[in-house]
Amino acid sequence: MNEIATIRPGEDSSEGESLPHSIEAEQQLLGAILTNNDVYDRIASVVSAGHFFEPLHARIFEIAAARIQKNALASPVTLKAFLEDDEGLEALGGPAYLVRLAGAAISAYAARDYAQMIRDFAVRRELIALGRDISARASEITVENEPSEQIVEAEQKLYKLGEQGHAARGFQSFLKAATDAVRVAAAAYQREGGLAGIATGLEDLDRKLGGLHPSDLLILAGRPSMGKTSLATNIAFNIAKAYQRGTRPDGTEGAVQGGAVGFFSLEMSAEQLAARILSEAAEVPSEQIRRGDMTEAEFRRFVEAAKALETCPLYIDDTPALPISQVAARARRLKRTHGLDVLFVDYLQLLRAASAKDNRVNEVSEITQGLKAIAKELNIPVIALSQLSRQVESREDKRPQLSDLRESGSIEQDADVVMFVFREEYYAEREKPSDDKLDAMADWQARMERLLGKAEVIIGKQRHGPIGTVDLSFEGKFTRFGNLVKPWQQGAGEGF
Repeated sequence: MNEIATIRPGEDSSEGESLPHSIEAEQQLLGAILTNNDVYDRIASVVSAGHFFEPLHARIFEIAAARIQKNALASPVTLKAFLEDDEGLEALGGPAYLVRLAGAAISAYAARDYAQMIRDFAVRRELIALGRDISARASEITVENEPSEQIVEAEQKLYKLGEQGHAARGFQSFLKAATDAVRVAAAAYQREGGLAGIATGLEDLDRKLGGLHPSDLLILAGRPSMGKTSLATNIAFNIAKAYQRGTRPDGTEGAVQGGAVGFFSLEMSAEQLAARILSEAAEVPSEQIRRGDMTEAEFRRFVEAAKALETCPLYIDDTPALPISQVAARARRLKRTHGLDVLFVDYLQLLRAASAKDNRVNEVSEITQGLKAIAKELNIPVIALSQLSRQVESREDKRPQLSDLRESGSIEQDADVVMFVFREEYYAEREKPSDDKLDAMADWQARMERLLGKAEVIIGKQRHGPIGTVDLSFEGKFTRFGNLVKPWQQGAGEGF
């Protein structure tokens, strides 16, 4: 091993040599690949040419990988033809260096450990380079070089570097997959029909969805004034209010009921969102809160509700126009510091793609894929609100459909559940006939009486369950959705 250890060709500075690396590990891994091409399949998901410190080793790996992927032999003899004019190889003794690499090969079973070591050193070098870049840019005091922008850029680079560290899971046997499926089914059986996911606090919706499931992306869509944000805040409040921490069935510590909630409010400020939640909790109309038009009793209820809810694990981020990479980084940070069981985004079209795209459809596609990736990585349900196109308004039946989603292709494809909020009462109010049309007025009043205080959540897509409509109650003055009392429950005195 020692006779072929070398420093990088042309590398005279001690700074280059001080970076974390292992020439010996690179040499021995390359030797293993050149003597047994099957080793490449074991380490291909862990290491790539860019992870090698020695440029010559990176070139050797690249050529060997290209040949192996074409089912051609990669050996010192076959690689010699591709590297005959390589100055780096000449500096180390020419083709004889390839033979010495093969002679220093490690056994195949240790190859993955060596590959992981090479990757870890590469990540460390990138972290050092990123740190130096941050330091150098921070030292440049110019008008264009805003510190806040530098922080965002550094976070994005760290996020990207962190994402590169996840090796592909690859194939798993059917036995393992079947064992996992039986374990999930056994847990469901022990619940005796209880919810598999986190309860929203809206019983009929929970029954239809089975709760909010980890790693699912749920889209909650609707036209303006339908109550998308109200429904989202209601569900977020119900989950945070029910939060209880304890030991889960799998032995880990965490939420056993309810959960910690993260809410990205890109449209409303944190104070406006909090006022909505407190309006519901204190039963004080939201417009009275805005105007300050409250009685002493109402203001006391408002303050008491705020005190009661100050310990709720509900965290609001109202930064506007966030890029999807920032949403991921902030969600990851929240989970690490305070815990995170459900994430809300209000709303999807106000997010930005990490990089500029040639059209809006591609941007929305990157955003929805990013939200789904967050749900899977953090193993939490992500609920993203979405606007609907204006074509709803031109139809006689204004119930929304999947095709009404703006840039619907990617949203519909990436989402596990798509729900629409619909209040027919909103449209009926705007169809009031003139007072002199008595028959039409009577019909309108009967219709309004039937629709008053009612809303629908239309489940247009559900990957793991049925589609259909859930009826809810809606109290506009408190912006509150609730469980709708069924006709057969009226005499039993059951309320919202």
